[in-house]
Amino acid sequence: METEKSTKNATYSRRRFLKTSAGAAVAAGFPAIVPSSVFGQNAPSNRINIGAIGVGRISRTHDLPGLWKYDQARILAVCDLDAGRVQAGRELIDGIYAKKSGKPYQGTLGYNNYHELLANKDIDAVVISTPDHQHAILAVYAVRAGKDVYLQKPASLTIAEGRRMADEVKKSGRILQIGSQQRSWKQFRRACELVRNGRIGDIKHVEIGLPGDPSGGNPAPMPVPAGFNYDAWLGSTPEVPYTLDRVMPTHGFDRPGWLRCEQFGAGMITGWGAHHVDTAHWGMNTELTGPVEIWGTAEFPTSGLWDVHGPFKTNAVYANGVTMTISGEFQNGIK
Repeated sequence: METEKSTKNATYSRRRFLKTSAGAAVAAGFPAIVPSSVFGQNAPSNRINIGAIGVGRISRTHDLPGLWKYDQARILAVCDLDAGRVQAGRELIDGIYAKKSGKPYQGTLGYNNYHELLANKDIDAVVISTPDHQHAILAVYAVRAGKDVYLQKPASLTIAEGRRMADEVKKSGRILQIGSQQRSWKQFRRACELVRNGRIGDIKHVEIGLPGDPSGGNPAPMPVPAGFNYDAWLGSTPEVPYTLDRVMPTHGFDRPGWLRCEQFGAGMITGWGAHHVDTAHWGMNTELTGPVEIWGTAEFPTSGLWDVHGPFKTNAVYANGVTMTISGEFQNGIK
């Protein structure tokens, strides 16, 4: 059985997504039937079949381990624009399920095009662990294909993208959850319960510390590695030459350079800030309202490839008079 899929002309157009609500054409599903004995007593019909879109650092360290520990879920397929990562993802999942069952397993499907994964009728839900600039459009295509979605944060790069995505999810009737794992960790829940119930007294001021991103990066153009669809990876962002520090490591799963490029994200303020600010709002009971006033300052690199913010300080005021300061000057965390 062939388990590797690819399409040369994959398109990831955010501009097209914002201009039209027409659904993407998808091909017929590729069925995968696995004997129930492979996974023990839990029959396939009782499990949620998952497709993983993006199988890099966060997928391998957070998202996939969060799935394979549950017998109620099965990771059926992986998809990535890097053929090497597709193969590494398949081998990782096959190895996990072989270990769980005590029997050889080579059933994980591999795709290089997300449309083909979404067309697989055996897949119930997807986990999207791609670079930030691809989040919103992939989520929209997924719910249009009838899949529920777990989407890594941030949900989108712009408010317009986020609103369109929210509208599409509501229209589809599917479930979408944003990957803010601190919401699922008991220590954060316990802390927020204490704060919201007044156990530490009235909150007057909140400080959030975020780590910083280094400046630098090599902007010199390089040949695109074999097996990597760089055009599709850029999506609707400006066409710029390939260089290793702009994308991700070709070997291994270290922290990728795209996190430090404004073309693809906004640095730590939307990276870890998405977690810490959300947790603070949770404890303050302001997650559905946010601040009434916000201002800030930041320094930006003047040379090198990486151009997201350097040292910064952001201040916010809330309707109840509570103030907040977010800065890299503070120790990483919330207080």
